[in-house]
Amino acid sequence: MFWVFWLLGATLLAFVGLPLLALVLHPTLADLVQVAGLPDVRQAIALSLAAAALSTALVALFAVPLAYLLARQAFFGKAAVEVLVDLPLTIPHTIAGIALLLVFSRGGWLGAPLARLGLEFWGHFAGIVLAMAYVGLPYAVNAARGGFEAVDAPIERAARIQGAPAWSVFRRITLPLARRGIVTGLTLCFARAIGEFAAVVLLAYYPMTAPVRIYDLFLQAGLRQSVAASVLFLGALLALFAVLRLLARLGRRTARAAGPGLAQSAEPGIPWSR
Repeated sequence: MFWVFWLLGATLLAFVGLPLLALVLHPTLADLVQVAGLPDVRQAIALSLAAAALSTALVALFAVPLAYLLARQAFFGKAAVEVLVDLPLTIPHTIAGIALLLVFSRGGWLGAPLARLGLEFWGHFAGIVLAMAYVGLPYAVNAARGGFEAVDAPIERAARIQGAPAWSVFRRITLPLARRGIVTGLTLCFARAIGEFAAVVLLAYYPMTAPVRIYDLFLQAGLRQSVAASVLFLGALLALFAVLRLLARLGRRTARAAGPGLAQSAEPGIPWSR
């Protein structure tokens, strides 16, 4: 039986890996050097990294509280909220971009009044961040919700019985125990945001992110330069995620070392700061 599973798994891995291998092996060193010397390509990669990081931070601010409510509270309309959170996963991102355009363009429902206050999205960095946040938020909410659901509710109740306020319980027990799910969700959110094309290009073609610039190179210069730019962007992403994985591994080691102290925080006699 296992050899059948290995064969099927290897086929799937080949399906994923072969196109990437062809991409990496296609450009020459001269092509890579030439494209790396283009200032707009470097700026596009830096812009993508900055916008994805900011969008992930904004998503975290709203997704973590919503995930906690979905994990711990039963309320009327909860199923509708869950469907709404998952919608960016299901609708084509061209439709998402058009929908965002109707709301946040200069003449949109919110875009027009916000433009009078000096905040514009269409054709601006803020629009890129907004589009990235829209497509990435389901990953953050759902993974964080799973992290909160994995925390044993009796631990929280025990701390509340000892007199700990709700915020202290959340900050000192629930949040640290759910950290893995939250970090996983935000990492997926960042990964989804940085590669977004359709929603971004409809709301803010300029300034160009890396996916938009690669597409622009493909239209203007053909496959040669666009492939080289793709490899450079892929290399930057691999280096970034390697660093994030290393930091996550160090964080898990630190958490395991501090585990006993965290467990003792719910025991009698431990003072709770209000």
